[in-house]
Amino acid sequence: MPGLRVEGLLKRYGDVVAVDGVSVDFGKGTLTTLLGPSGCGKTTTLRCIAGLERPDNGTITIGGVTVFGEGVDVPPEKRKIGLVFQSYAIWPHMNVFDNIAFPLKVRHASGTEIGERVRRVMDMVQLSGLGTRAATQLSGGQQQRVALARALVFDPEVLLLDEPLSNLDTRLRDIVRVELREIQRSLGITTVYVTHDQSEALSISDEVAVMKAGKVVALGPPREIYSRPGLGFVASFVGRANIVPGRLASASGRDAVVSTGFGDVACVLGGGEPPEPGDRVLLTVKPESVVVSPDGGEGANAFEGRVEFTSFFGAFSEVLVSVGREGGERQRVRAVRASEGTSFADGQRVSVLFPAQSCLAMADDGTVDRYSLPPGS
Repeated sequence: MPGLRVEGLLKRYGDVVAVDGVSVDFGKGTLTTLLGPSGCGKTTTLRCIAGLERPDNGTITIGGVTVFGEGVDVPPEKRKIGLVFQSYAIWPHMNVFDNIAFPLKVRHASGTEIGERVRRVMDMVQLSGLGTRAATQLSGGQQQRVALARALVFDPEVLLLDEPLSNLDTRLRDIVRVELREIQRSLGITTVYVTHDQSEALSISDEVAVMKAGKVVALGPPREIYSRPGLGFVASFVGRANIVPGRLASASGRDAVVSTGFGDVACVLGGGEPPEPGDRVLLTVKPESVVVSPDGGEGANAFEGRVEFTSFFGAFSEVLVSVGREGGERQRVRAVRASEGTSFADGQRVSVLFPAQSCLAMADDGTVDRYSLPPGS
C-alpha cells in the first residue's frame, strides 16, 4: 500500500499547464525524488500535495485517506505532512527550541509533550544543547537541521522536502544529505524530495521520478533510470551522456546497429517505443563507459580519435575526443578515466572504443534538449 498516492494531478496558471496529469505511487516508508529542470512542475506538484496549491483536477491520498479529490480538500494543517522549504523559513525572533516547538503549540499540545518531543527530535538532528540559541546565531547547516526537526516534531505521515540542501556549500551538503537519509530510514517515513541536482537524486532515493514540462517521463530505481533510460531527455539529464544522432541500420531482438556520421556502432535498444530500421535514433553512451587508449583499436565499435582537451577533476579526469577519420565527419565525445595514469596530450591520436552493451539506441522523438546534442547535429 502506498504511503502517498497522486493520480491525474492537474494544475494550471492561466494558459500555462504547470502539472499535467501526474500519477505516482509513493511507497510507504520510501524516499522518492522529483527530479527535473527549473519550471518542470516538481515544486508545484509538491505544493499541491502539501495543500498550499489547489489542483484543478486529480486526487491525493495519504495512508489510504483522500485529502484532495472530488468534494474533498483537506486544509494543509490537517494533512499530517511535514514540509521543509528551500529557504528553511526559520523565525529570527525565536530561539531554536521555540522554532521547533511551533507546530506543537498551534496544535495545543501540553507543555510536557512539547518538551519531550522537541528534545527527542533535537537529539535526532544533532542539535542537543542548542535550544536557547538565537536563530540568527545558527550556521546554514544548523538552520537546515532546525527546519527538519520542526517538520518531524509532530510525527507526520509524509515528509516533503523542497530543495532542502541547495543553500549549503558542497562539503556540508554531502554531510547533511547522508544524515537526512539516515533519519528518513530510521523513522520509516514516506518522503518526497524535490531537486534539480542529478547526483543528489541518484544517491539519496529509493525511486526517481524524472519530470519535464509538467509530466513524469520516467519513474524507477536510480540505477535503472541512470543506466537504462527510455528517452533521450532522460539520458541527457540524468548524468552526462554522449548523445549521437544516427539511423537504425538493423535490429535483432535487443541487439542493434546504428549508422552514425563516423561509422556503424553495435549497441542495444533502450526502453520506450522500439524504432524501425531506417528511423532516426539517438545513440547514447555514458562517458565512464567510453574507453580511450593510445594504442590503435580494431573491430566493432573501435574508431580513430584525436584528443581535443583534458579536464582534471581530482579523482577522475574527463577527456574530450574528436572521433572519426581525418577528412571525414567527426563527432565529439567525452570519456571519464581515473586521474592516476591519465596522460593524454592535446592533439594526440588515440583509439576510442564504445562497448556494445553500454551503448543504447532509442527513437529520436524530440524529447531530448537540443543543447545535449553535439555541435553540427
